[in-house]
Parts: sequence; structure tokens; C-alpha cells
Amino acid sequence: MKIYHLSHTDLDGYGAQFVTKHYFKDILFFNSNYGREIEAKFEEILNLIENSAKVNENNEKIYEKSIVLITDSNLNLQQCEKFENALKDKNSIIFLLDHHQTGLECSKKFPWYLMDSSRCATLITYDFFSKLYGKDDKLFKFVNVVNAVDIWLKDNHWFEIGKVCMGVVSGAKEINKTMFDENSWEYIFYLLDKSQTFFDQDNGHIALDEALHKIKKEYFKKQNDDTLSNLISKFIVEKLSADREKFEISYLNKKGILTYNIGNTSIIGNDFLVQNPDIDFFIDVTSKKTLSFRANGNADVSQMAKDLVGGGGHINASGGFYAGFKDGYNYQSIKDQITDLISKKTSLA
Repeated sequence: MKIYHLSHTDLDGYGAQFVTKHYFKDILFFNSNYGREIEAKFEEILNLIENSAKVNENNEKIYEKSIVLITDSNLNLQQCEKFENALKDKNSIIFLLDHHQTGLECSKKFPWYLMDSSRCATLITYDFFSKLYGKDDKLFKFVNVVNAVDIWLKDNHWFEIGKVCMGVVSGAKEINKTMFDENSWEYIFYLLDKSQTFFDQDNGHIALDEALHKIKKEYFKKQNDDTLSNLISKFIVEKLSADREKFEISYLNKKGILTYNIGNTSIIGNDFLVQNPDIDFFIDVTSKKTLSFRANGNADVSQMAKDLVGGGGHINASGGFYAGFKDGYNYQSIKDQITDLISKKTSLA
């Protein structure tokens, strides 16, 4: 049985997934903010369920048994009806574990919508599955840390280290989840797992805060030590190089790579171009509508920036602002906007 677990993007959201990861193996994780992104992620899950179906000799679709679990995310009535109807006849069960009071109306109407405002979603998830599959002392301690900070129990023993753990998740921006979704949650789970070793230390919250930089380096370091930014760049360049076809774009007769909110564009862009000399340019688009262009002598990105968005700069490093860019939750939709822009501008040249 396959489990699709959709959760929020904060400590409580990932904490609930950290719990299900403990109890299940055949599970896929998805994370979203509230609103439209939940629907976009649900569509991704629905497509995976649909594509995994097999057709029998009578030309009937046979769906693998699955569960769609939503945690730390409240839905409205329209979304509940939409999600429930979409999963009908697909051999799939949906249920939701949450603590936001805005979901009260939904919890009264839909039996699969479980809402309890007295506990965080991580604790609700743990209580639910520990009753079915057994308790775990180490995991329960982690759950209490999350609960203390998520519902703001300032006098609780775990509150201060919970605040640090909250920052662990919010600061884990080294791997972009839109481009490298699986690597992103694996990285966050790694950080949360390592954080547990500080829970019983004296002043553990201070020790974890001071050790976080080293913990991050340990994740990215394979052989030789280096600065964190260089280790991250090597990791990202390897991921981009391994899946070049997905990220490749073209401009006139030049080949390039498109990234989204990659961070450290100068370091990552230059490292990638050095290791992939057949690629002529590197573009990073951000949620703030900015475009960063990089090259390594094979293209004039100042002219490219000027032609595409009225930008400019240097031959190997330029930038611009794309006012028409619409931020998205899916890399392909982001890439489509940039390729459409290039197509329109080059057709006018």
C-alpha cells in the first residue's frame, strides 16, 4: 500500500512527516503552504495515483491501494469535496490530521477530517499512529519538542530547543524544494534527526544552535572538507549535471541551464559551467521576478539580459527584472515561462 503524505512547510509540517517516516516505508512526501499550493500538490498526488494504475484484460483500470494523508494544513469545504470526489473509485482513502480551528466546519462535515486545536499536528499524528503501531520513546521526545514550540508553551521544558528546531527547518534553504523535492525533505529529516542528540544535553538549545553549521557541512561533505557554500555548490552541481535534460534551455544557438531560487548563483553557476563546458550560460529566476545570468566565456549574457528583460551588466555576469513572471510551485511551469519569453524575444530579433 502506497502512502502519499502532504504536509505544511514548517517544523510542525515536517515533524508530522518525520513521524510517518518512522512508521512506514512505502511513503512519498509532499509539502505546501496553504491555499492554491495545496491544490497543486494534490494534483501531483492524483496524477501519480492515476499513472500507477494498471489496465486489466477487460480494459478496466486497477488502482493500487493507497492512502492520502494531509497534516498541519487546513482545507475549506470546497477543497474537501473536491479532494474526496477526485479519489472516488481509485482504491484510495483520504484523511487529514490538523489543529487549526479554521477547519472546524470541515471536521464536522467530513468524517476523515480530524481536528484538535489542543495539540500540534506532529503530536496528533504520533498519537494516531502510535496507538496502531506502538510507541517509541525517542520519537515521543521529538514530538513533545515540536508541540512545545508550535502551540507556544513558553514554560515547557522543551520550548527553547523547540525554537531552535523551528529555525532548523525555516533555515534549511540550501536545497530548493521546487527543483529537488526529494533531496529537500531528506535534508530536513537529516537535520531533525541530528537535532535529537541535543535534547538531553544541558543547555542543549545553545549547543544545537552553535553546532548547526557543522551538522549542515556533514550532510554535504563526501570526502574533502571545504566551506559550506563550496560543499553546497558541489552538491547542487552534481544534481544539475545528473539531470541536465530537465533543466536545459536554449537561446538562439546557445545551450543553457535554468534554475529557480538556487541561491549563491555566482558560485553555483560558475562551478557548473566549469564542469560542463558544453553549456554556454546559466540563468537563475527567483520568486522576486529577478533573473541572474552567468557565463564562462562562451556567451555574452549582458546582451542576453538586455534582449530578454531590458537588463544588463557584464559579459559573464548580468541581471534583470522580469515583470511578467508568475511565481509557481512546479519547476516545469516556471521553465515554460522562461522558454516562452526566449521564444517570443528571439522571434522578434
